[in-house]
Amino acid sequence: MATTTSLSFVLALAVFTLFFSPAFSTSRRALEHPKMQKGFRVRLKHVDSGKNLTRFERIQHGVKRGRNRLQRLKAMALVASSSSEIESPVLPGNGEYLMKLSIGTPPETYSAILDTGSDLIWTQCKPCSQCFDQSTPIFDPKKSSSFSKLPCSSQLCDALPQSSCEDSCEYLYTYGDYSSTQGILASETLTFGKASVPNVAFGCGADNEGSGFSQGAGLVGLGRGPLSLVSQLNEPKFSYCLTSVDETKTSSTLLMGSLASVNASSSAIKTTPLIRNPSQPSFYYLSLEGISVGGTRLPIKKSTFSLQDDGSGGVIIDSGTTITYLEESAFNLVAKEFTSQIDLPVDSSGSTGLEVCFTLPSGSTKMEVPKMVFHFDGADLELPAENYMIGDSSMRVACLAMGSSSGMSIFGNVQQQNMVVLHDLEKETLSFLPAQCDLL
Repeated sequence: MATTTSLSFVLALAVFTLFFSPAFSTSRRALEHPKMQKGFRVRLKHVDSGKNLTRFERIQHGVKRGRNRLQRLKAMALVASSSSEIESPVLPGNGEYLMKLSIGTPPETYSAILDTGSDLIWTQCKPCSQCFDQSTPIFDPKKSSSFSKLPCSSQLCDALPQSSCEDSCEYLYTYGDYSSTQGILASETLTFGKASVPNVAFGCGADNEGSGFSQGAGLVGLGRGPLSLVSQLNEPKFSYCLTSVDETKTSSTLLMGSLASVNASSSAIKTTPLIRNPSQPSFYYLSLEGISVGGTRLPIKKSTFSLQDDGSGGVIIDSGTTITYLEESAFNLVAKEFTSQIDLPVDSSGSTGLEVCFTLPSGSTKMEVPKMVFHFDGADLELPAENYMIGDSSMRVACLAMGSSSGMSIFGNVQQQNMVVLHDLEKETLSFLPAQCDLL
């Protein structure tokens, strides 16, 4: 008999206990080192926050953005497996969450897109030869006493995927949809709430063009490379806790440095190794060994989710992609198993934008769905039903919040909601801890 769980479209979530380390100190002594000694907390705002959308509509909007991001990631995989030279590396860019921070002395506040798929921190700067519209004033480095251009001899200048040199280090970042940012690499003080972090390397972009950046005034890269915010901290780890996609009154949370610690003795924690891909060193690759639906371990070939020698394939975890995308052969098995275990007609209208949907009985607000487990290396992660099945009673439809892909699989942010997801770059591990994120 298949193992099922009940899904209601007005969901009550269980409360789990979180254990974080003590709050940071903002004393001058703690800030003297070029790298932050303690941690800090940042609130995250979903890009669709404040819009009059249902939960289902939010997913649909995210799926449209996610397809664009998936194409970028697949383009990167093709470049990685090709021996041909390109002018500049293709990077994913964009994301689903915004964070507020301040830059300079005195500090100027702006919103930036959080991106776990890239490294560079950047914002638009004056004088701007080409800039997109932003809701806050463009940063003027001449008005900041803590701004400093980085020399060409800087190790972080060497870490750029493409740079040039005149009197200082210049960069070019090109994204998969031909968006780009170009400018100088500099050092500046960034402030997150009450925590100031001095000497952070960032891109001061004077030529920024393309779509997808207009929600914020730049990006904050949280990838695994040396230029990312997390790599520039003294304690290279971070965690986030993403609220439910239909939660509009509370924000998600990002914890950096020491505040990202969790109680290792908790039996609810699931920890899996992070895998390195030399072709794509910024991404957080995981070892996915299989998937179970309703207690049935699917006959997915072991090689399906493996990282290939040429750098293609594999599974990444990404906060900037809405739903999970599985290699097509694995997705087809998942879809077939859900279809066989759910006793409802399949909706084949294609109107939802999702690949596997079911027609709900008239007036129905609940349904029984099979349990779903992702078997990562050392971590069997059972997902809550609302993290993989979404419904809309007015449309009389319920859909699997997953899709098919080729060349790469992505564990998306809907599957991560109401979990603390801890990235520890020093230990090279990733941990999941169930939580009620709107209470953090």
